[in-house]
Amino acid sequence: MTETAQPETTQTETAQPGTAQPGTAPTETAAAGTPRSHWDDAGVATAQELAHWSAIAEQVAETLAADAIERDRANQTPHTEAKLLKDSGLVTLLVPQEFGGGGGHWSTALTVVRILARADASIAQLLAYHYVNEGNIVFTITDPAERERWFRATVQGQWIWGDSVNPTDPDLTLVPEGEGWVLNGKKRYSTGSAVGDALLVNARITAGPEEGRILAFVLENGREGVTYVDDWDFLGQRLSSSNTVTYQDVRITGNDVLGYLSDEPYSSLVTPGIQLAFGNLYLGIAEGALNKARDLINARPNAWFLSTAEKYRHDPFVQRLVGDFKSQTAAVAALAEKVNRRFDEVLALGARVTTQIRGELAIEIAELKVISSDVATQLTHQIFEATGTSSTASKHGFDLYWRNIRTHSLHDPVDYKKLEVGAHFLNGEFQPLSLYT
Repeated sequence: MTETAQPETTQTETAQPGTAQPGTAPTETAAAGTPRSHWDDAGVATAQELAHWSAIAEQVAETLAADAIERDRANQTPHTEAKLLKDSGLVTLLVPQEFGGGGGHWSTALTVVRILARADASIAQLLAYHYVNEGNIVFTITDPAERERWFRATVQGQWIWGDSVNPTDPDLTLVPEGEGWVLNGKKRYSTGSAVGDALLVNARITAGPEEGRILAFVLENGREGVTYVDDWDFLGQRLSSSNTVTYQDVRITGNDVLGYLSDEPYSSLVTPGIQLAFGNLYLGIAEGALNKARDLINARPNAWFLSTAEKYRHDPFVQRLVGDFKSQTAAVAALAEKVNRRFDEVLALGARVTTQIRGELAIEIAELKVISSDVATQLTHQIFEATGTSSTASKHGFDLYWRNIRTHSLHDPVDYKKLEVGAHFLNGEFQPLSLYT
């Protein structure tokens, strides 16, 4: 998703499990003393966990890197890449072990996204959105039995979760009918939709006693009335499967429903979560571009004729520019690792998450979003001054990093993230809750 128009805000409601019915008030909440999720008191990822999944991610990244440029140019729906993610086990990293998953932490999943982004930012985005979309099982559902149902289905089907929730494009109607609803309309920027096994949809109910409330539900790939439009032909992130989806008289039942969107602090952590995924995605793009630049620089033989250096890589101006960007990415990496751990810590609080804790976490993540976006955009543009004219040859595909960050960094305006950080630093203000803040 890359649209930047005015988002919808969520409504203050209690999340519902998958048995919601039209016209019923969402009254069910987690029982007193019941863990809000399997992440309650789970702490942060261990070094062993990070090492295990990072090694798997490195193997997947190596496979993706081998033909990343060719696949980007072909611009085909990434079914083969989706199978690679499934076969590696990365798609079930966050699912509890008792349900057949990897039992990993968010900080580990975010590190995996960063590693893949160094090789193929499109597929890293696909996996990042999968983690966030699948995360709605926890963020939206309070009933442990319902969470188990969705987790087991995810593992059994080796699901990749796509989404169709773009809040800047609310052209959907969800009308109660009988024991369910009928969905019509279209959504652009539906990342992972064409390759996803499960499609997360957010739609505002447009009639009946629940009119105005936003319902989150899941459609399996191939549901009657759902059409995936092959219209994703953008500058970058070309294999993210972020196409338009249309809906014509699609029947929605209570069994499809995750719940109503909520402003409850724990439930609303899903939005900082996706912004944190962006920060790690951008960092990975920057690191990938810098690694590629090193290869290109080291492959050049002679320095510029006015240089006192014998070899190109010894030229002080080249070393200065590379040193500047290497230092900047190292700083962003340190911040990302800190905030990733902080996200684990907040999730471990469960129902003890407050509006203040949620708001402060969102500010930390906004800081990462600002600096990772700015560094990656500048690095992928200016690094050509170090790699030289020969690096612009089509065979190198060195423009891929810039095209990818330039495309996704427009998802939501970074200036508004800077405003978010500044308003809090100066006045202690938090921005109104939305699907972007």
